[in-house]
Amino acid sequence: MQSPDLNSLREFCNARRIMLCFNGPISRSLIEEIGNALRNYLEADRVQPGAAMDVFGIYIEMTQNIRHYATRMNYGEAEAAATVVIARDETGRHVVSAGNLVEVDDGRALVTRIEQLAALDKAALKQLYKEQLRRPRDTGQSSGAGLGLIDIARKASAPLAATALERPDGRSFFSLTALV
Repeated sequence: MQSPDLNSLREFCNARRIMLCFNGPISRSLIEEIGNALRNYLEADRVQPGAAMDVFGIYIEMTQNIRHYATRMNYGEAEAAATVVIARDETGRHVVSAGNLVEVDDGRALVTRIEQLAALDKAALKQLYKEQLRRPRDTGQSSGAGLGLIDIARKASAPLAATALERPDGRSFFSLTALV
């Protein structure tokens, strides 16, 4: 294997204001460790506490959703990998993106759900969140694309964006981006 060109990777990340990037299998302990690094970076960068909590909360929700999905689908280590990028856009907002392999139908359903959430204003998202909180939970069913996704949409400063790119292996690579 040829060594990666770390200088080019560094320049790529710097040009896109990427402060944190991860690609690989994700575990509970790794989510926690990356979360600690993110929290420390946000503190060192003197990000307003409310914005820092939103960035951190969105990162945690996205990565836990990926981990829970991979576990529920009994994915192996390679299939359970996640790609996570946290950056700043040209206006200084934080961009939190995460992606993972999903079944094609699940990817399509998630994109549809996110498009529905993206069409709602803050008041409607708040109302939907309250309704979801009151809804009885079926202990035998997964709560996929429920309260956590609504919470991400509420914390975001712009509508969520998602894609599900179908792959030749019969799965899709789902990605979700939130601006804070």
